[in-house]
Formats: sequence, C-alpha cells, structure tokens
Amino acid sequence: MTTPKTPVADPGTASQDSLDIVSGDPAADNPAAGSPAAARFAAAYPVRPVPAPGPVDTAPIATTPAALQELDGLWKAVVHETRTRGNDIHLPISLAFAERLCRAYPEADAELVRVATLLHDTGWAHVDESRIISEGFAGDWRKAAIRFEHEKQGCDVARRVLPGLGYSEAFIERVCEIIDGHDTRPVAQSLEDALMRDADRLWRFDQAGIALASSWFKMDPATYTDRLTAEIVPELITQAAHDMAAADLNRSTALLKTAVIR
Repeated sequence: MTTPKTPVADPGTASQDSLDIVSGDPAADNPAAGSPAAARFAAAYPVRPVPAPGPVDTAPIATTPAALQELDGLWKAVVHETRTRGNDIHLPISLAFAERLCRAYPEADAELVRVATLLHDTGWAHVDESRIISEGFAGDWRKAAIRFEHEKQGCDVARRVLPGLGYSEAFIERVCEIIDGHDTRPVAQSLEDALMRDADRLWRFDQAGIALASSWFKMDPATYTDRLTAEIVPELITQAAHDMAAADLNRSTALLKTAVIR
C-alpha cells in the first residue's frame, strides 16, 4: 500500500486570524508549534508519511525477531517490569518492529531507538496496577493521569538500569526524552522518537497484539481491528510503518475472520 504524501503544515504560514478562527490556540491546531524539537523534526521531514530510504520488510514479524544479543543484559535488568500489562509480549514484538524500522531509516540512531523501545513501557510496573485498565484504557485514555505516571516511572527505570550497563548520561537522557511523552505528547520530536512511536503502534496489528490489546479495550477482534484502521493507522508517522501495518492487518483480519465474526 502506498499512502498519499502530505506536506506537514508550516506553523509560520497561517495568519493569526485563521488560527483564531480554528481554535484561538495555535498550539492546539499545530502541536509542533509549541515544541522547538518537534518543529525541527517537522522541518527536517516535511512529508507525511515520512518516505523510507531503506528496505521495508512487510513479512510477518515472527520471521525477524529482535536479534541483537547486546541488549540481553538490558532485558535481564527489567524482567520484573516485563511482567506487568503484557509487557513480556508487547516489548519484544515492538523491539522487532523497531529494528525493522531502523533498517528502513538508516540515518536514525538505531541504538537509541532500540533502547527506548525496549524500555518505553517499563513504567507500568511501578504504578497502581488496579488503575492501568480502568484509567489507562478508558475514555480519553491518552490524557489519563496514569499515562503520565507510567512515562515518568519509565524514565526512572531507564536512569536506574542503564548506567550499570555502560550507557552514558547523555544517552540516557535522550532515551528519557523519548519515553517521557511517548503516549501523551501529540507529536514526535525526532526521527528516533517517531520510529519508537511507530514500533509501539505496529505490534497492535500482529495477531498477538490484537489478542492482547482488544481485551484491554474490552473489544472483540473485529471491533478492535476497525479501531486500528480508523484511529491508529492515521497516527503512524513513517511510510514504512504504514506499509507494515497494512500487510499485518490484512493477514490478521483474514486469519481471525473479522469480516464475518462481528
């Protein structure tokens, strides 16, 4: 599937009158306008979805598990954090997608993307577990307080485990910049941030992701895959992610017979 390319709006081109007509708040209409880093990313990559200069692999993700053993020490350091909210399924699959995306976008700092992806949801293990489903997956869930809490806790995990594995303070802070806001901030602030966000969404299109996440949202698979098309596909930032999502969704809906079991 080739997604039509759309230039990103330049926050400096709209008149104040037009901004006032839309909402009266320029940042609300163009979230990047309130973030210098997001504005720089939008300027550097002005077309959405971001075209992929490298190869795009749309085969089932099980054919290319995350293979780099250099992260085994990090996995071992966060085993406890993987046992909450299905992270022991979500995080490995997301990391496999992250590695694919890094091959499609070789200019990205692949180590940063991989480490941030592995750690991004570890904070769920350090919040009130009884609130994860009731608050984190209901209503306007992206603005739920529990979402902000898990991002902060994820940064705390990164700052706790990464120094002992030899990562520099500067690198750790870059990881935390991605983790902090990966659910609650409306825009990506760098290519690495964008790839982590796309990996975090792509796992949902795999059969394992559909099985797990549909239960969180109290949806049957047909309703959940409809939601993926309507809500999650438009959030994907890169063309590679769009292509991977389309291929996975076609496979998953065919396998789960969602056209008739609904």
